[in-house]
Amino acid sequence: GSNSQLEDTAPRIVEHPTDVLVSKGEPATLSCKAEGRPPPVVEWYKDGERVETDREDPRSHRTLLPGGSLFFLRILHGRRGKPDEGVYVCVARNYLGEATSRNASLQVAGE
Repeated sequence: GSNSQLEDTAPRIVEHPTDVLVSKGEPATLSCKAEGRPPPVVEWYKDGERVETDREDPRSHRTLLPGGSLFFLRILHGRRGKPDEGVYVCVARNYLGEATSRNASLQVAGE
C-alpha cells in the first residue's frame, strides 16, 4: 500500500461558534469550521429547528459562508419578536458520521 491514499474521516468541528450580542439591524457571524474527508456538509439549527439560508430561500438574510459559518446580513428584530434570537448549533455531516458544535446563543441588544 502507498501512503498517498488518504483515508476518509468522520467530521469534526475545529472552530465552534461563540455567544454573540448584536444590535438590531447590524450584521453578525456565527463561526463554525469543520474538517473531514470527504468535506462535510454544514447545517445550522436554531432552537432545534433547521436554519434556512439563502441557498434554500434567495430572499433569506442568512448566508452559509463557504467555510461553514453562518452570516446574518442584518439581525431582524420587530415589534412581533426577535426572529434571529436563540440558541444555535452547527452540525457537520458526511457519510461516516456527524459532529455537532457547542451551543452558541445569539441575543439582540436592548433598545
